[in-house]
Amino acid sequence: MIEQKLKNFFGYDTFRPLQKEIVEHVLSGRDTLVLMPTGGGKSLCYQLPALVLEGMAVVVSPLIALMKDQVDALLSNGISAAFINSSISAFEIDTIQESARSGALKILYVAPERLSMGFFLNFLRDTPISFFAIDEAHCISEWGHDFRPEYRNLKNLRDKFLKIPVVALTATATSRVRDDILAQLKMTDYKVFSSSFNRPNLHYSVLPKKNTFDSLVKLLGKYPDESVIIYCFSRKETESVAESLVLAGFSALPYHAGLDGEVRQETQERFIRDDVAIIVATIAFGMGIDKPDVRLVVHYGLPKSVEGYYQETGRAGRDGLPAECVLFFSPADRMKQEVFLREISDPAERDNGYRKLEQISAYGEISGCRREYLLRYFGEPWERQNCGTCDRCLAPSATFDGTLIAQKILSAIIRTGSAFGAKHVIDVLLGRSLAKVLERGHDRITVFGIAKDFSEEFLRQIIAQLIEKGLVEKASGQYPILKVTSVGMVFLRDRASISLREPQEVVGVDEEAEKSVDYDQELYARLRALRKQLADKRGWPPYVVCGNASLEEMAVYFPQSRDSLSRISGIGQQKLEQWGDLFLGVIVDYAREKGISEKPKVGSVSRAPVRKAALVGTTYGETKKMLLDKVPLAEIARRRGMVIGTIASHVEKLMETDPNLDIDYLKPETERFDEILSAFREDEKWALSPARERLGGELSYDELRIFRLFIRR
Repeated sequence: MIEQKLKNFFGYDTFRPLQKEIVEHVLSGRDTLVLMPTGGGKSLCYQLPALVLEGMAVVVSPLIALMKDQVDALLSNGISAAFINSSISAFEIDTIQESARSGALKILYVAPERLSMGFFLNFLRDTPISFFAIDEAHCISEWGHDFRPEYRNLKNLRDKFLKIPVVALTATATSRVRDDILAQLKMTDYKVFSSSFNRPNLHYSVLPKKNTFDSLVKLLGKYPDESVIIYCFSRKETESVAESLVLAGFSALPYHAGLDGEVRQETQERFIRDDVAIIVATIAFGMGIDKPDVRLVVHYGLPKSVEGYYQETGRAGRDGLPAECVLFFSPADRMKQEVFLREISDPAERDNGYRKLEQISAYGEISGCRREYLLRYFGEPWERQNCGTCDRCLAPSATFDGTLIAQKILSAIIRTGSAFGAKHVIDVLLGRSLAKVLERGHDRITVFGIAKDFSEEFLRQIIAQLIEKGLVEKASGQYPILKVTSVGMVFLRDRASISLREPQEVVGVDEEAEKSVDYDQELYARLRALRKQLADKRGWPPYVVCGNASLEEMAVYFPQSRDSLSRISGIGQQKLEQWGDLFLGVIVDYAREKGISEKPKVGSVSRAPVRKAALVGTTYGETKKMLLDKVPLAEIARRRGMVIGTIASHVEKLMETDPNLDIDYLKPETERFDEILSAFREDEKWALSPARERLGGELSYDELRIFRLFIRR
């Protein structure tokens, strides 16, 4: 029975992972906690049981816009639903309540504060209720990233409605938050369903916060006319970036809490209806947005926590199609956040804020897989060596013998008293005669200037790796002091060796990434225009009519009958009756015009990989173009605003993917070639540091990196 309703009302032939088990458990009448990532299909876990059970399901939702979107989508599927909140009149509320009492409503959305109103509780007591569904349940926990005091009212639900089961749903809950949800909602006879937090269709990358706006413009160029959300740190930055984008020719609007309520509402509606492509916002935007076709989410600055970042990036690709999540990262952004944290009077709250800031900063600095970091944060193991969809895995760094530089860094931490953060330790290693260094006498210790051949960014990335490997620990709180761990002390004592990843510029994704599926783009554009027209007539977002995935399938199979159209994923009985002939008219006319026949659909659409691990079109591609033009390395670095070492690492990576790339013009002219060759051959790993040591430190790492390219060919 539930499979039939799944197809008739929602247009799907099969459930997503865990959905069927959750639906069956809700139908059994017991409490349920659902931990499922954004885009995983949480809503269906309570919407489908509501259709089967007697009575009306009451759904608690935090934002008005989210309620309206959900109700519009349900109505378009032929499901009786409504919402009650401050945006509607008393007369409308009375009408909805009367409809609920009569049994005509299956799903009612309400705001959490309404459950503290006596007259509303009396209405609920007079109405047959199948269950309560608490959406965004993490808002009930003060340990969550988005605690809302009004959600605390929900803890009285069990006392007032003892026999009515509760379904709590969230996309971002650590074990501590999960336990708090269970306690606050007084769940006893419950079952926890935890779906994978992995969003395989999302690509994660981190870009250096340098020439940031130019990088943003280039990024947006990959997504013409697609929906994009850009998160900024402040209201001022939000308006500045939006204004600059408009001047650059983009369709963009700002959104933040300082704008008039009507302006915010209009901006949100324009974005949802595809009248504006880009929203530049503070975190005030997005929680109430259920727009499935956001193709890009950009964080222009550092988020406050990993939970917040995960939820905000989760607004990308909810339709299951490929989407991109980019963070512009700079350690300086951490300092901006710290200014606000220092003003928090509650020590526990302040320490919690520093801890969360440290965790999201680590995400920006890690040298390993970003997907693995996110999943392990939420307690989910990740055993794959390469996720294939983050910048670190698509362009993995070469490794080198990091023993010597690790020893220098650990020694510097110890010699400075294990009482300073990374910035001071790096200043000492680089031999910077700054006031804070001189006044502490750190210009007179043996480690002063012993790493002056390296850049600050190089040392910062190496320190991050030493933290990852457990040789160094960074204190949480206001002062992120570095200390050498017991593992690090053993490493120094035993003169052990260590292999590290060579620091490199973090890069974006392939601009020529594969599309999700090979569909007819001209037909897709015509179908998309029809969808927009149908949605505008009803004041609905286009995705309520049908999703992008449905349009893509139509543009793959060219269905030319109602029966064929019904096999398209997402086209249920109601949509088939209401709009089927209109979509068929466009498809039939196009197929006749192009001489295309209908293709039979067997099973589900086979989608291409989200991203291909190529270097062309990324920052590497720009370097490659200049190499082909025989531009000297120093000039490439100057034009691109990078250090020569970064360009040298680009050349190495390009040679790995294209061994026939002509770089002979870079070959050094030196009488010491044989000596240099011997220095490298003494170490099977062809590492830079040992070779440089054997050669007396006369050559720079950049020079050696280029030598190595030719002696290994």
